[in-house]
Order: sequence, then C-alpha cells, then structure tokens
Amino acid sequence: MELAGKGVVVIGLAVTGLAAAEFLLRRGARVTATDVNPQTLAAAAAMGIKTAPHAPEILRGADFVVPSPGVPPTNPILVAAGRAGIPIIGELELAGRFLRPPLVAVTGTNGKTTTTALIGHILRQSGRRVFVGGNIGNPLVGYVGGPQEDDWAVVEVSSFQLQWSETFHPAVAVLLNVTPDHLDYHGGFAAYREVKERLFARQTAADTAILNGDDPETAALAPRLAARTLLFRGGGGVVAHGMHPEGETLVHVLPTGRKETYPRSMVKLPGIHNLENVMAAVLAARSCGCPREAIAPAVASFAGFPHRIEYAGERRGVSFYDDSKGTNVDAVRRALETFAAPVILLMGGRDKAGDFRPLIPLARRKVKRLVLFGEAREAIGAVLGGLVTTDSHPTLREGIAAAVAAATPGDVVLLSPGCASFDEFPDYRARGKFFQDRIKALAHD
Repeated sequence: MELAGKGVVVIGLAVTGLAAAEFLLRRGARVTATDVNPQTLAAAAAMGIKTAPHAPEILRGADFVVPSPGVPPTNPILVAAGRAGIPIIGELELAGRFLRPPLVAVTGTNGKTTTTALIGHILRQSGRRVFVGGNIGNPLVGYVGGPQEDDWAVVEVSSFQLQWSETFHPAVAVLLNVTPDHLDYHGGFAAYREVKERLFARQTAADTAILNGDDPETAALAPRLAARTLLFRGGGGVVAHGMHPEGETLVHVLPTGRKETYPRSMVKLPGIHNLENVMAAVLAARSCGCPREAIAPAVASFAGFPHRIEYAGERRGVSFYDDSKGTNVDAVRRALETFAAPVILLMGGRDKAGDFRPLIPLARRKVKRLVLFGEAREAIGAVLGGLVTTDSHPTLREGIAAAVAAATPGDVVLLSPGCASFDEFPDYRARGKFFQDRIKALAHD
C-alpha cells in the first residue's frame, strides 16, 4: 500500500489515533487530524500534526479516512465519507497491511486482555520474541512503524477495530465469547456478532481458528470457516479437537486424535471464565509451535491483570474485590459465579444499552445486597432492585460507603459495575483505583 502523497484524515486523537497519524506522516502521507475534544486537538497540533475542526469539510482532498477505535459509524465525518465514496480504513486494517510477523488475534466480549497477555507470556517463556498489543494498550500501527523483529505479534482486537477490517488476516484467531455489549455503537446484537466474526473472514486452510464450544452460535461457525478449527469448553463437555477439563486435568485433543494433558492446578486465576481463557491461550500457543513442556510453568507463573476480579483487601472479616473491568452484563455474571460467599454487589456507571435481565437468577442466589451508583442506577434498579435489598446512590464514593456499612464478616464486597465508567471516571482503571484507594483507607479508620 503506497502512502506517500496520499491525503488522509485521522479521526480521534487518543493513543491509537496519534500512533496512526505519526505512522502515516513517516510514510509520506498528507495527514489532517481531528477530534471532538478541543484540548486533544490542541495537544496534537502542538506535536506538529496538522489539525482541523471536527466537521465533514475536513474531507476535501482526502484519499481515505482512518477512524480511531470507538469512533462510531454514525460519526458525521464517517457518514459523509461513505456518501462520497471515500474509503474508510481502520487502524487495525492499516497496520495489518504492513505487518511482517505472523499474527495471533484475540477477540470476544470478555477475557480478551487476559487471554492476549497470557498467550504472549507463554510464547515468551518458551523463548519466542513477541509483540503484545492492539487494544490491550500498544497500538499495532505503532509497532509496524518499527523494525518488526519478533517471531509473533499477539494482539487484542475489539469490535470497534473489526468494524473497519477488510484484509486483516491472523494466522491464529481466537473468539472467546459473544454476549451483548456496545449495542449502542453497533445498533444491535446481530450486528455486534457479525463484526466479531470478521476476525475469520480472511483466514485460509493454513490458519487456525479457536472457538468457544460452550457458545452454540460461536461453535456453529466451525463448519463455515476456511481455517482449521479448535474448540475449548469449560462447562463440562468434551471436544473432538481442542481442549476441555476432565476432573483435575485439562485435556488437549490434537487434530491427529492424540491427547496431551495438563494439571488444572496450573490455573491460578479464579473463575470458570479464566479456565476458558487459559484453555484458549494454550491452544493458541501450541498452534504457534510452543513446546508442550513450556505450557504449565508459564501458565502457573501468570499473575493476571488489575481490575479483573482483583483481590483488593480484607477488613473485619469482609473481603473486597475490584472487577471494574466488568463493564457489561456477562462480565458481572462471570464475577458473581466466582464466589460462594454472600455478595454485596456494587453496580452502576454509564449504561451501554445493556439488558440486565439475565442477572436475575444469579442475583437471587448470590447477592445479599445490591448497591447501585451513577447514571445507570435507575435502569438497573428497575430490573434487579426488587429482588434483594437495594441501595441507590449518585456516586461510587457513596455506594462504597453504603456497601461497607452493610457488610458483615464472611461477606464479599464486589465492584462489578456492568456499565462504562464515563459518568464519573475517565476509564475503568481510574474507577478501579478509586475503589481500591477507598478500601485501603478503611484500614486507617
């Protein structure tokens, strides 16, 4: 793809947008960038990037447009580009056209970051050189501007990135799960699932697709894909090719029918969902040629990520867990399933058009008290509020205070919001850190 002299409009100037603009400039493109945030726009201009107001007029002279992840298809500039026939090339698509190492791509509603990082960790522990990035933090477009000397690139891929993919081609593609999320962006669940499935569109018989066998719609993809398919199942069923648990063992059934076994005890992260993430990661690592003997020690040494059912401390017999990354309904379900103790559940934030009804059975069984906070508190309360004792508060600070006051020894206080953080916090990390800081402060009370 020749970029020299091309007129390119970059929409959105957060980490990924800036990386795309810098890559394009180094390749000789004529870049004009825009953002709805005037401060972000000014910061980009201070870095020497040509900027312009966020309006369709910016498209004059554009050969193509690069939207940052999260810029919705309804954005006026993108709508105008579509009407004018100007190609829209996402950052992931752009980077993929210049990527040299073979690629492992991981998507799904939940578990992407953990699985992506674990695949990279296993490969590194086996002596491979690996780039780990994408939606996990380091944009792929930033990597392809460098020497690309690694054996593998392992990337987390969001539905926002797949929205604009056409030729993106992973050698190993992992679909962990698909449950309702970002419906406000995609316009509905069917459209969201269709975008996730684009991960496999360019794969061939030489590639590998790894699918969740416990999700009927995802497993049903297998006969329709060109790639060799492997399934993982955490719910107790067996697979013909792939991985499943049998008692205290994880069984990997190879395409030849031969079986490898791994100790289930190597999985240190809590919850069935993390067992599934580990099996998906093992299948991916083995598909990359990682030796069997490197798997168990690598998995056992993996510590996981902050704000994903992370232990945040104990006070007077009450345990506190930070699952701030749980920004959708299915993440809350997975977090609740992790605990046997009574749960005081903190939910709230900014609603993403989530359907909270699937939580009704679990709330009845697991939740001792529901503490709601933020913009979504009324929407959640309308569905779950009548099931258990419920408090409602405008802010997370007030919600935490209520949860602490209600907790008794043996309880778990769980922050698993089921919503985005943007009503109070810039991202889920800031929300999780606030929660953990408040819990630490309790030790001095």
